[in-house]
Amino acid sequence: MNYRKRDAEVIWHPYTQHFQTHEFPAIIKAHGNYLHLDNGEKVLDAISSWWVNLHGHSHPHITSRMGQTLGNLQQVMFAGFTHPYAIELSERILSLFSNRFSKVFFSDNGSTSVEVALKMCFQYWSNKGIKRNKIIAFKNSYHGDTFGSMSVADRNIFSKPFWPFLFEVELISPNSTEDLEILLKKYPESIAGMIYEPMIQGAGGMVIHNPNMLNAILDLAKDNKIMLIADEVMTGFGRTGKLFGSDHLRVSPDIVCLSKGLTGGVLPLGLTLTTKEIYEAFLSSDKTKTLFHGHSFTGNALSCSAALASLDLLLADECQKQIQWITKQHISFASIISSLSAPIHDTRTLGTVLAVEFKTDSTSGYLNSLGQTMSSYFLKQGILLRPLGNTLYVLPPYSFGESEIDKTYSAILAFIRSHF
Repeated sequence: MNYRKRDAEVIWHPYTQHFQTHEFPAIIKAHGNYLHLDNGEKVLDAISSWWVNLHGHSHPHITSRMGQTLGNLQQVMFAGFTHPYAIELSERILSLFSNRFSKVFFSDNGSTSVEVALKMCFQYWSNKGIKRNKIIAFKNSYHGDTFGSMSVADRNIFSKPFWPFLFEVELISPNSTEDLEILLKKYPESIAGMIYEPMIQGAGGMVIHNPNMLNAILDLAKDNKIMLIADEVMTGFGRTGKLFGSDHLRVSPDIVCLSKGLTGGVLPLGLTLTTKEIYEAFLSSDKTKTLFHGHSFTGNALSCSAALASLDLLLADECQKQIQWITKQHISFASIISSLSAPIHDTRTLGTVLAVEFKTDSTSGYLNSLGQTMSSYFLKQGILLRPLGNTLYVLPPYSFGESEIDKTYSAILAFIRSHF
């Protein structure tokens, strides 16, 4: 059964130029830290399958809990009804933020969690009869692929065909308060909200922020009644070394977006958390002040069950120790990389994220040809790494042990020595 040829006949893959690539390896099983291919090879998943898998594939605790749920409840309408799995998940998630938030809105992925946050932000001001209609975002930012999430990001190759259709966003530097100060003078009472990834820009190239500067920017925004939206889709659930990226910061957001690692990488699910103040702005006898947003699979019971099981594993002492161990391994390896006489622009690490940005003759960024060279090289070595152009990154599941870390690091060193 030739899966590769059959796939090529019927499937259009994400982020893929099919003019150049026609057939793809078929994954027939994923277990632990490895993906098993149709040709009998196995591949080490060193990027957690696009940053979603926290505990390794097919974890028995998650599959067991999902199995129990599957025999009891799969999917039910969430408008006008509820179920225990969504209630328990909401309670547990809110408790992780020390109950700074009061309500959870369910959606189905990171982009839609951002869409919900933007609707909450804009409609909050509208419901209060206050005209604030501008959003601030950081330069080089990415917040998803739906129209709202594309609008509130920097204009880049991902969204270029749609630039004429996106609403305007005010972009500022994450390295200074100056841009924000200028905007506040220009639009003193027109800015509705500011969206940001706490501490690290993921798809923007794993760029790490200075927490003191980020706090200063957020302080200034909050002092001017600008609603803060923390996009924790990538940074949440331990990726930055703390439970959430916002835990590195003194300034608390008003809205938080969660997805990716939420279910341990098993099923799609998105959450948008908000405060009592924002929620109450939607309570009215005037039904037009309702948040008219929903999805057919909102609050899916199986997804909630997977998320609850993932939280069990994530909050266990063993997993927390593993996160700190990976963090220390990355720091040690970053120092080795930095000492090499190779064309490396920067080596950076935060928590379980390690990034190596190479100097090349081409412009840095997603389309830099070095990315494909590196991706092909590592796949031949039996390792899944998907660089962001000339930035190579490692973002492993927390189930990685010494053998997996050593294999990944050794392959990176071998690549550098053989190509530079």
